[in-house]
Amino acid sequence: MRRFFLLAFSFIACSSLWAQQKVDHLVVITTDGFRWQEVFNGMDSGIAVLNQFNQGDSAALFKQYWRASSVERRKQLMPFFWNTIAKQGQVYGNRGYNNNVNVANRYWFSYPGYNEIFTGYPDTIINSNEYPPNPNVNVLEYLNQQPAFKGKVAAFTAWEAFNRILNEGRSGFPVTAAFDTLRTTRSTPQQQLLNRMLLNSYKPFDEGECLDVFTHYAAMDFLKSTKPKVLYISYGETDEWAHAGKYRDYLHAATQVDKWLEEIWNFIQTTPEYKNRTALLITVDHGRGRGEAWTDHGAEIQGANEIWFAVVAPGLSAKGEGTAAVQLYQEQLAQTMAQLLGIDFKPAHPVAKSVLSILK
Repeated sequence: MRRFFLLAFSFIACSSLWAQQKVDHLVVITTDGFRWQEVFNGMDSGIAVLNQFNQGDSAALFKQYWRASSVERRKQLMPFFWNTIAKQGQVYGNRGYNNNVNVANRYWFSYPGYNEIFTGYPDTIINSNEYPPNPNVNVLEYLNQQPAFKGKVAAFTAWEAFNRILNEGRSGFPVTAAFDTLRTTRSTPQQQLLNRMLLNSYKPFDEGECLDVFTHYAAMDFLKSTKPKVLYISYGETDEWAHAGKYRDYLHAATQVDKWLEEIWNFIQTTPEYKNRTALLITVDHGRGRGEAWTDHGAEIQGANEIWFAVVAPGLSAKGEGTAAVQLYQEQLAQTMAQLLGIDFKPAHPVAKSVLSILK
């Protein structure tokens, strides 16, 4: 009997280790400032009817995005997210169920939020979007220091601040941010074209941020040609159009991100290096206000600390939408990313515990 239990224990331990080892790729995606309200409930009719936000055509907004129930509305806004990611993975942050996800930092805007996502440490010194290169080690940097991931980590972001947020000068992996051009050892005609289009593109957000389409196609070209083990993509238009008070463009941007999620997912599922070996985590840096305050965020805006995340990975159960009362925090995502890959993220600064035990 004792021998049986020893053998059983060894089998379970080995099975658990194998489950961790088979996830050896990670894709992280953020869409800046996209509210949980739209993620879980679809279009907000209270905003769409207001002339200052509907860009002069509420009828078109209601025709495209309004449906009878919140479940129908959210699928209309983000069909792939709800029909595939949610069904095959897990989604957290629907406050209608008291399923809460919050930022832990005190500022409720972008640089502190991204610092928290990737370092697991809501450092109070990170108090400005203009803050210099981040002194805290981020999980992407830490993974790049591990032999299995060295030279196989990359980030593509619409916002120029990521060169500082991820401290490209110290971290050792490439961060292609805003109007940075693609830099590879072998420049292809496709890459040359993408670079020319980027540099000659319309710049509605000036030099600080490019349109998401350029970030997406640069990231996809890199994904297909270089096949990194860890890739981060940050889209920014959901935040930019919200600040501009353009609710139609905000919703359109979210729907476009959903289409790009589908493209990324289809590549993962049809590429041997990634299929059944890749974890996908999707989240946001901060929330936004409610009602007429939806355009803004920051510590003075009620609700701007409310966020959400989704994850799908081999070995994780397909629990779908979280409906149990729970309180999770953004700071827990860094260690979660590492542990999805079987790595313990151990920088010099404090790191919040993973949520992997909840996800399993």
